[in-house]
Amino acid sequence: MAQQTYTNDDFLGKGWSFPPTFNIQSKSVEVTAKEVDIQKSLEILLTTTIGERVMEPKYGCNMGDLVFEPLNTTTKTIIIDRIQTAILYFEPRIDAKNITLDTTSETEGLVLVVIEYMVRSSNSRFNFVYPYYKDEGTEIQIITTNTQVA
Repeated sequence: MAQQTYTNDDFLGKGWSFPPTFNIQSKSVEVTAKEVDIQKSLEILLTTTIGERVMEPKYGCNMGDLVFEPLNTTTKTIIIDRIQTAILYFEPRIDAKNITLDTTSETEGLVLVVIEYMVRSSNSRFNFVYPYYKDEGTEIQIITTNTQVA
């Protein structure tokens, strides 16, 4: 039996791509790994409503119930608190160092949630930008960008 070797970033894991994608040639499910898996996990966490997952009823952020709230200091504080709490309980691979809201496009109904985080196993720092649309819409694409901070 071959000996399997592990590296420091194996803790970051891997999981199904989101949305699930199947590879016909290899007859397998596409997976994401390491830092990309963390980004996808954050995206899923921010878009999940609490109670939506049967096996994890407390998983999620409940951002949808804030869609029609005025974007004042109270609402901004609630958004940041929900994200911090969700990351604390459901994303053990990272430490959220700073969460800010970019409201420069507020009049268009867009608030960018900027999460600066550090991967615990490697001390690498990354940014994750999540577009939170204040106004209800259909066929809105989630656009995520990340940059590794030196």
